[in-house]
Amino acid sequence: MQILFLVAALGLAQELPLQIPPPPVEAPVRAPAQSPAPGAAPKVPAQAPIPVAAAPTVAAAPLSFYSERFAFSWDHTIPLSINLDGLKVSSIFFNKRTIQPGFFNLVKGAEFGTRAQIEVTNTGKFPKVPGFAVAVLDKHGRLLGVASGGTKFGTVEPGGTETFDLNFTQVKERLAFGDKFLLAIELRD
Repeated sequence: MQILFLVAALGLAQELPLQIPPPPVEAPVRAPAQSPAPGAAPKVPAQAPIPVAAAPTVAAAPLSFYSERFAFSWDHTIPLSINLDGLKVSSIFFNKRTIQPGFFNLVKGAEFGTRAQIEVTNTGKFPKVPGFAVAVLDKHGRLLGVASGGTKFGTVEPGGTETFDLNFTQVKERLAFGDKFLLAIELRD
């Protein structure tokens, strides 16, 4: 008898199954006084709109953004004339970092990575925090390498000129055969 009482108590302690409300009942359709014209679609009663939950909104600060495609040149300075909200980008340079002859003769000719070097000047009245991305493509549009970088600490002060090295890693051996490059710049607060 105690077992039956225990089973009954456990059965009552369970949650009720989820109750789904029945669909709304439509009002009966009255026959029109006149029959519809031949070929006309019959009138269908309108249903109440189904409420849709609004998607959550994400507050994001607006950013200044620039993206463009340019002709590529290996180991030559490429002049640029980009002005993004007071950040003037004047040039980009693609090459391998090496030690110049006569400087530490023990490691002469050693390579220290492949880079894109970008020179910028802040012509605005407020400090700028830029981020850069570069993608190099061959003449068939195939991707040869990508690099990104920007300020890590601090800002580019008003009137200041800085140079940023964007490092290519892992996929970089065919960069010298590039034909075009894509440059994206994003300013953040």
